[in-house]
Amino acid sequence: MQIHFAPLQGYTGHEYRHAHAVHGGGVDTYYTPFIRREKGTVRQKDIRDITDPDNKELHLIPQIMCSCVDDFNYLADTVQDQGYREIDLNMGCPAPMQTKHRCGSGLLPHPDLVEALFRQMRVRPEVRFSVKMRLGLERDCEWRALTDLINEAPLQHLCIHPRIGQQMYKGEVNRAMFHEMTKALRIPIIYNGDLVSPADIAGIEKAYPALHGVMIGRGLLARPTLALEYRTGHEMPVHERRAVLMQMHEDLLAFCTLKYKTDPQVLLHIRAFWEFQEQELGRKAWKKIMKAGNMKNYMQAIREL
Repeated sequence: MQIHFAPLQGYTGHEYRHAHAVHGGGVDTYYTPFIRREKGTVRQKDIRDITDPDNKELHLIPQIMCSCVDDFNYLADTVQDQGYREIDLNMGCPAPMQTKHRCGSGLLPHPDLVEALFRQMRVRPEVRFSVKMRLGLERDCEWRALTDLINEAPLQHLCIHPRIGQQMYKGEVNRAMFHEMTKALRIPIIYNGDLVSPADIAGIEKAYPALHGVMIGRGLLARPTLALEYRTGHEMPVHERRAVLMQMHEDLLAFCTLKYKTDPQVLLHIRAFWEFQEQELGRKAWKKIMKAGNMKNYMQAIREL
């Protein structure tokens, strides 16, 4: 079964993706954090993320987020100009700053907007489009009004996170509604949500053998070896998982040290790597890393691992 690494803003930039592919592995497809139009253009850091040379070593799909045809075409042109022929449309982001502008899962209550964006996909036959979505923004049945649109859209796959946008990442995923969607939709489906162990992935595969794949975000950030463990059927002991963490950290620390001029800047960015690692490291060790106020204390906390 295909394993896709979900993009997370501030965490899965090109430097992280490269370190994960080298040391973690097991992932078939990576995605860029969503690219959006801001003040009429695309942020330079987003351009740098999709043009980094390390991307050529991966199967990478840029993800765009928008709510109107003009922005869709601008972003699609920007991505295509960089040589990409696969684009993912974000219809799942739950962040209120995006949904209030009808972006991400804020699109879901508006079939007219979704139809307009899907129509633009048809005039770009050279591009393979996909969509990541939730059940709805406020109600878990909002997806039903989009069923015909999705089935008729030129999508290579649809990734479903079975929560509503207003839930963010809280509460249980709605497996019953996900099951209903698998029956109603006729395109390849990818499951996303609360997959944190090899057993979780195997359980979804057993429950839905026709699935095209799974997408994992926070689960892979917390356990970078998760996809590899599933692939090999070997659940790594803690010391092996920690060895991979340290290898990834070494690469990312070297990157941050070259990119940023001051220790506070380096600390700010490298600590993001550990943010999801509390369960893996234990609270005491994790807190020591996250609360280190200077590089000397930070490196001492790392050595103690």
